[in-house]
Amino acid sequence: MAGVEIPTVGTPAGMRKINQRAVLDLLRRGGPATRPQVAKDTGLSKPTVSQALLALEAAGLARPTGQTSTGTGRSAVLYEADPTAGYVLGVDIGREHLRVAVSDLGRTLVARRDERNAARSGAALVTAVGKIAAAAIAEAGLSAGDIVVRVVGSPGVADPEKRCFRHAPNLPGWGRAGLIDDLEAVLGPDLMVENDANLTAVGEWESGAARGASVFGCITIGTGVGMGLMVDGRVFRGATGAAGEIGYLPYGRTRAADEPGTPPARGHLEEATAAQSVVQGARELGLGTAKSAREVFRLAREGDELARRAVETEADRLAYTVASVAAVIDPELIVLGGGMGTAADLLLEPIDRALRAFTPLVPKVVQGELGEDAVLTGAISVGLRAAEGLVFDRRVGAA
Repeated sequence: MAGVEIPTVGTPAGMRKINQRAVLDLLRRGGPATRPQVAKDTGLSKPTVSQALLALEAAGLARPTGQTSTGTGRSAVLYEADPTAGYVLGVDIGREHLRVAVSDLGRTLVARRDERNAARSGAALVTAVGKIAAAAIAEAGLSAGDIVVRVVGSPGVADPEKRCFRHAPNLPGWGRAGLIDDLEAVLGPDLMVENDANLTAVGEWESGAARGASVFGCITIGTGVGMGLMVDGRVFRGATGAAGEIGYLPYGRTRAADEPGTPPARGHLEEATAAQSVVQGARELGLGTAKSAREVFRLAREGDELARRAVETEADRLAYTVASVAAVIDPELIVLGGGMGTAADLLLEPIDRALRAFTPLVPKVVQGELGEDAVLTGAISVGLRAAEGLVFDRRVGAA
């Protein structure tokens, strides 16, 4: 993204901006504070803090938010970072759903929209995304110009040269060259695109089941299969951005060898573990009424033996997935997210049992805490990190 100004360190103007940014970051991270508190926590002099707060207030980045009484009984003005200085748009694009949220800089959601994804082409999906985003922005009482950063979470890997998404077979037309430019045209500038599993991992790390984890994977299973990897608070992407595309792991025979000595064709993990495979497995066992993975899980909870066996089979396949990941990255934690995460009460115990039966590498496997909000939570978090710097540079420069 363009437009970020880097102050020249050592010049008076540069030092003023550095001090102002330090004060603003403190208010953002620590909450409302008085001038003396800011001076103590930043190590800056009280006159410097006063000047910084005046400049931030003039730029619309900080504001008074009340008063507090000091130990001597004198009142002092409390300042806070102004959350209305900018807004972030988060978009979650899935095969079955579209979810959009708008957040202010204080992480308060001011609008939220959820719709079924009825699009069956890339062009139609881009149009649908533009409409639901515009509706959310209007619902918040904002204009497109109030949005500082837009973050889109999508299956697949963004291709920076062809400006499209690779490895997103469940979204027809999503691999067409220039598609990301089309998204930017309907959503606006300063658009960031990210794999949805990566955003799920960011969300679970910042405010979900993976808080405090240094090395973990977040496996998401729904229409497709993916995984977000984080190491020391950063998403691990690999050489081409495809790290975590575990749906392409080879798994199972799909046909017998045509001739002796000819290796059998093999399928991919996504075909064996995605939600539809649960339904298929249940039907093969004789549960002909199953129409969705959610229904299979419901029947298993009610004690249906065929549904229970289908769930056990899915748990074995997920254990294989976890074991494959554990052998490569040695995570301390695996978070089970996506639609399959809602069945963690049925899956976690058999996954652990299967893991211990065939590998000594057994990370802790837990249910994700954010559910269907995981991608949006991650998108807003990523957007806020970028927006904070952009808003500061734009407003301080303008002031």
